[in-house]
Amino acid sequence: MLDLVYKIAFLLVLSGCFLSGCAQVKETGRIVGHTTRDAATAIGHGTRDAAKAVGDGVKKVFKSAPEDE
Repeated sequence: MLDLVYKIAFLLVLSGCFLSGCAQVKETGRIVGHTTRDAATAIGHGTRDAAKAVGDGVKKVFKSAPEDE
């Protein structure tokens, strides 16, 4: 009987360790995912702004160029 109590206690402690470990892995995954998302968003916005600036510059050049007949 005492052996069964030890086994149950050991399983409860072991499952508690696994659950706390899972929580830490889940938190780490969330942090990595959010950081990746934020970095990709920043790169995308920078690319969008650069392309917009180039487009505006090209429009200015074409508007200021004299028209040849």
